[in-house]
Amino acid sequence: MRYPQTRNSRRLSSAGLSGFDDGGIPATVPGSEALRDGQLTRHGLRTYRRLHRDVYVHRSAELTALSRARAAWLWADGEAVLAGFSAAAVHGTRWIGVGESATLIRRGSRRSVDGIEVRADALLPDEVCRVGEMLVTTPARTAFDLGRWLPVDRAVEVLDSLCHDTGLRPAEISSVAGRHRGERGLASLRDVVSFVDPGAESPPETRTRLVLIRGGLPAPETQIPIEDRRGRVFARADLGWRRWKVLVEYDGEHHWSDERQRTWDIERMERLAELGWVVVRVNAEQLRRRPQVIVARVRDRLRQAGAPV
Repeated sequence: MRYPQTRNSRRLSSAGLSGFDDGGIPATVPGSEALRDGQLTRHGLRTYRRLHRDVYVHRSAELTALSRARAAWLWADGEAVLAGFSAAAVHGTRWIGVGESATLIRRGSRRSVDGIEVRADALLPDEVCRVGEMLVTTPARTAFDLGRWLPVDRAVEVLDSLCHDTGLRPAEISSVAGRHRGERGLASLRDVVSFVDPGAESPPETRTRLVLIRGGLPAPETQIPIEDRRGRVFARADLGWRRWKVLVEYDGEHHWSDERQRTWDIERMERLAELGWVVVRVNAEQLRRRPQVIVARVRDRLRQAGAPV
């Protein structure tokens, strides 16, 4: 069967798709084939470490979710479809840890090995595409699977990123679900899709949004463009409500460790205040330990701005 060739909007690394690093060295190779074809000598193979049966990764290569996906593809000898986190990585999704197992769908087989989860889920022909040499579930099918397989909050984080990085719309995920009635996890998937927002640019932004919504506040808009008095956009805010000019900003580590970023943050906050915007800043510790304080602070600012909260 011929599958459509697809490329996501973000350029994928050469190591992930072609198996070569930037220096032209094969990063991930099937050992026996590389020896047979003369691509490597036995001495050369010693510069690699074994990741799976007959699959080797160069010792200098960084192990990522994308390189794990390619290694799983080689392990299956092309007789499977990359799915789950592996498919998401191939489609350019960020924020996938290297510790996540690669995932394959192979009909009739569920024999998993260390680092590779094999599933026997049914795939429709238009739910598979080709990226480079590899068969991969489409972004919509990938989201359908991850939305069922993962805990709700983690699923929302990953699907936010998948939608942001591929242009996938939540309605497309629901469309796939409509063709797989009776599958396990559909109730959880519906919950996940109801929270997905392609505007989120990081997991902490997603977590902040979920805290606010679950705290009873109106769903905030994401990536709000902020205009100066001449109508020129000079910044974008993580979350907020334009109607009441209240913003919520997540302060990641780079806001404190990067001096230039810190300087811009100070100048930006002054300009926002001059334009009448109120900003509530949030950090990782508050999200972990005091989410109720975040909700209370934001509710107070919204109420002061006239919001019916």
